[in-house]
Amino acid sequence: MARRRGKGRQIDGVLVLDKPQGCTSNEILQRVKRMFGAAKAGHTGSLDPLATGVLPLCFGEATKFSQYLLDADKAYQVKAKWGERTDTADADGEVVETCSTEGLSEAALQDTLTDFMGEIEQVPSMYSALKHNGQPLYKLARQGVEVERKARQVTIYQLDLLEFDESHFSLFVRCSKGTYIRNLVEDVAKAMGNLAHVVELRRTQAGPYTLEQAVQVEELSQAIDNGGHKALDEFMLPLGTSADHWPELKLTESTAYYLLN
Repeated sequence: MARRRGKGRQIDGVLVLDKPQGCTSNEILQRVKRMFGAAKAGHTGSLDPLATGVLPLCFGEATKFSQYLLDADKAYQVKAKWGERTDTADADGEVVETCSTEGLSEAALQDTLTDFMGEIEQVPSMYSALKHNGQPLYKLARQGVEVERKARQVTIYQLDLLEFDESHFSLFVRCSKGTYIRNLVEDVAKAMGNLAHVVELRRTQAGPYTLEQAVQVEELSQAIDNGGHKALDEFMLPLGTSADHWPELKLTESTAYYLLN
């Protein structure tokens, strides 16, 4: 539902966007916010410019749920290239080291992946959105500055090998918040005695939201051209859907009374 108050429309709900490649999460958020004419909106966790896929955008009152979506589990499909390390750990960076890919085997990779299941530690990349003294690490990295980063514990719930050859491999990853897929790819390759970097990354799930619910920017453009804001609002999900993955607790009438007070 939308109502007007101050600058922009007051819209409450969640839009599950299929983020396109080549832009930051904030750039696409601002573009979509302008399309909706919304007064207030925020995204629920950055995706690299290289990455595509599920990016829930919260509007109005739904922004109060943003932190819970930031903390939610995620799922990804990633394709990586063997034999090369880049300064950003993905294809947007410069190649800084190469090695031979001879001797790599699918069986060895399968065995290696088992070592990365469960709780693991990662040292975040300098090309991440984490902040140091209020400054995003990626901005410092672009200035040639490197700072010490503490290892963080994350959880890998599922790690499946989808494709393998001597030039590339693809994985499906289901993980906890704060997991850096670029770091995971580099660490897996290092454990294999090799190098690798991400060439394709697609987020397939964020909390309760999946690709099946995601809408592309082109669809939004067509909708606003044909039906204006009313047509756009049809893509919005109720803000309560952001809690659909929470455990359910049914209260008696008397217990509900005391909770409300």
